[in-house]
Amino acid sequence: MQPSFWHEKWNTQQIGFHLSAVNPLLIQFWPQLALDTGAQVFVPLCGKSLDMCFLAEQGHEVVGCELNALAVKQFFQEQNLPVTITAQDQHTQFSAEQVTIYQGDFFTLDAAKLAGTCAFYDRAALIAWPEDLRLAYAKQLAKLIPAGSVGLLITLDYPQAELNGPPFSVPKAWVNTHLAADFDIECLASADVLNDNPRFVKKQVSSLTESVYKLRRKG
Repeated sequence: MQPSFWHEKWNTQQIGFHLSAVNPLLIQFWPQLALDTGAQVFVPLCGKSLDMCFLAEQGHEVVGCELNALAVKQFFQEQNLPVTITAQDQHTQFSAEQVTIYQGDFFTLDAAKLAGTCAFYDRAALIAWPEDLRLAYAKQLAKLIPAGSVGLLITLDYPQAELNGPPFSVPKAWVNTHLAADFDIECLASADVLNDNPRFVKKQVSSLTESVYKLRRKG
């Protein structure tokens, strides 16, 4: 998928992937990571997610990466956060109290910017990639975060042939096969959520499972 796809979605505000409230699964399962107050948390492909506000409210330092500049600007505007903008080589840094977002390509983000990270959160990043790009994303995530970092990963699993993504289907087998080299994996929960997702029902998708994983970066 080309960057132009996501720029078009944001420019036309076709952002059904953006939730108007904090994800309940984040609220429920984040405590299981047992992080200290002040821990730095990385949120890849963060958009203008309200989940970043929740993480900041837990006392964490939040660092996001987002391709689209409009999404980043809307986040700080909608949260009424004074922001400092700094142009860098390949990214533009937007900084406010407790939240920093690097606007630019996730694949060119310098790992040095995340040297202080000890946790991460992925609700809509892994499932945003078709299978031919998903592993590259996972490898880049593993490259960016320090060893020992813990994270919460949320995925969706449905018959891919029944609906075009994004979000794309990421079965448990894919997670266990392709992430195991870099992460210790623990599935915390899985649930049938088809009836809670009208788009999938309308498209006559036969099943939809949402899963929550706790990951720990090996090394």
